[in-house]
This record gives sequence, C-alpha cells and structure tokens, in this order.
Amino acid sequence: MNLRIRQLREEKGLTQSEVAEVLHCDQSLYSRYELGLRQLPLETAIQLSDYYQVSLDYLVCLTEDPGKYRP
Repeated sequence: MNLRIRQLREEKGLTQSEVAEVLHCDQSLYSRYELGLRQLPLETAIQLSDYYQVSLDYLVCLTEDPGKYRP
C-alpha cells in the first residue's frame, strides 16, 4: 500500500523519532511503516491523519486533495 507518511513528515521537517513519539512507538517500528515493511494499523493511520490534518484518503494516496480533512 502506498502511503504519504514519509512525504508528510519531511514536509513538516520532522524526524522519524519525533513522529514515533507522537504515536507512542519506537523509531524502528515507525521506520518499517514508512518503508512498507509493516502494515500501518487503521488506528495509527487515523492518528497520523489527525496529526497532519489530512484525510485518510490523502494519507493512503487515494486522492491528491489533502484538504478533505474533518476534525
């Protein structure tokens, strides 16, 4: 599955460790999410969608419109 989590993280100037802290996981697990070596759980995807204020559809590359976020 294609994800924009690396792109979003880099656009915000964040490290993997900083995002992992938000998700309450370690950096190595978060790295595996970015590399596609581990499937991103729905709950974690929702957390990232809220954190970056983008829709889940945007996060998983189903749309090019990040503005469909609803808090």
